[in-house]
Amino acid sequence: MGSGVQEQRASLTQGDVLPLASPSPSEKSNEDLQQTRSVLNSLFSGALAGALAKTAVAPLDRTKIIFQVSSDRFSAKEAYRLIYRTYLKHGFFSLWRGNSATMVRVIPYAAIQFCAHEQYKRMLGGYYGFQGKVLPPIPRLLAGSMAGSTAAMLTYPLDMVRARMAVTPKEMYSNILHVFVRISREEGLKTLYRGFAPTMLGVIPYAGLSFFTYETLKKVHAERTGRPHPYSYERLAFGACAGLIGQSASYPLDVVRRRMQTAGVTGHTYGTILGTMKDIVVEEGVIRGLYKGLSMNWVKGPLSVGISFTTFDITQILLKKLHEMGYTGR
Repeated sequence: MGSGVQEQRASLTQGDVLPLASPSPSEKSNEDLQQTRSVLNSLFSGALAGALAKTAVAPLDRTKIIFQVSSDRFSAKEAYRLIYRTYLKHGFFSLWRGNSATMVRVIPYAAIQFCAHEQYKRMLGGYYGFQGKVLPPIPRLLAGSMAGSTAAMLTYPLDMVRARMAVTPKEMYSNILHVFVRISREEGLKTLYRGFAPTMLGVIPYAGLSFFTYETLKKVHAERTGRPHPYSYERLAFGACAGLIGQSASYPLDVVRRRMQTAGVTGHTYGTILGTMKDIVVEEGVIRGLYKGLSMNWVKGPLSVGISFTTFDITQILLKKLHEMGYTGR
């Protein structure tokens, strides 16, 4: 027996490689189970992150949209007056009008975006040889952009509905389904995708820069402190920086998107991205038009993105610990 082994070794010339043993069925099954659990955990964590973040800033978000789709001049004082008038006229919970539509959109959007980001990181990590490690800058930026684009493509009509509910009186649309029905009947199904092009153009830098900044700050923090997991307040700060950079870079396209989405109820006839931009600049100017409400976004955006990233990371860590302790399904 020993001589047979020696003969086999002798027959291998320098540079020959023994074939790797293929994984057994049990190993393959366990790997598939781990991957499925990872996807489900990412979906749940992303959905929770999006819901908490958007609910926390819903009044500010609604106020921003109202200014974005109107020709009224924006200022912090006017924004406060609008919020206060809405509260006096329609009550406290009217500040969250359209939030149900936001939840219908943001829960699948955030779930898909965070889950897609984890999968794209894994795929790009395997391709570039960084599996299980922080990606290099370009793939890191690419993973975020691809994740945001994937989520936006799959949930866009819900964003359209949410914008309509935010800028119209309650009597016009009674619920989310009513918005879909009226738009389809009165304006056509194509209207549900009005503003899709500026959305996609805006989400690429927004999502890319947001995820890139957050992942980069976590990487720098780990290198400087030696702690692989930042504290919660540090995650909030990293997320706030990510939101500030991402939203500032893509804000003009966000204004264009809102104008095109709400054209049917504001009396305008915005058709193309460049045409909409030109109309806004002519009527209101560059800063007061294309960047209207940006100062509010500097409050709302960092807060929302900070809560979102922090909630996702903490939920992921919690689910992993629960699984290790045996509290989740095997």
